[in-house]
Amino acid sequence: MGSNVPDVVFKIRARGESVGGRNPFRWKDVSTTDIFSDKNIVIFALPTLFPSTNATTHLPDYEAKYDELISLGVDEVYCLCVKASFPLLQSAKNLGITKVKMLPDAHSAFTRSMGMLVKNEIFGSDDVSWRYSAYVVNGEIKKIFSEAGMMDNCPDDPLECSDVDTMISYLKS
Repeated sequence: MGSNVPDVVFKIRARGESVGGRNPFRWKDVSTTDIFSDKNIVIFALPTLFPSTNATTHLPDYEAKYDELISLGVDEVYCLCVKASFPLLQSAKNLGITKVKMLPDAHSAFTRSMGMLVKNEIFGSDDVSWRYSAYVVNGEIKKIFSEAGMMDNCPDDPLECSDVDTMISYLKS
């Protein structure tokens, strides 16, 4: 691999200690430098928030095996989706996700720069990320597992190589 992650800024809703009321969140800019510098990161991308593969398998499996990833030298695990921050955070909350960090790519700048942006009009979405996972060390992509058959409006939702078990096997080798 050897290429670096794209240089972008994510707009994230973060809990603010000084913010009161029913919605104690504030906007925070988080750059790829903030996320990836001097860290070993696993990042995986979901095409959308709601299909059953995402809600029952891909994201929950990374959550379930988070501690094993950490024991293999990973500093943080991120789930990226081409969605705004609030819906992404609410989906994670509804699924009981507490360890994997959700990364909203609302304007798809990261996904587009990774070459992973596809159309998904079949399921009622516009642009989404193709399903992949990557191991990134200090901003450099060491390994990427991209599902086969990348295309716009793919009728399938493949999950063969971007799963957590493939990543764990790679990290153990």
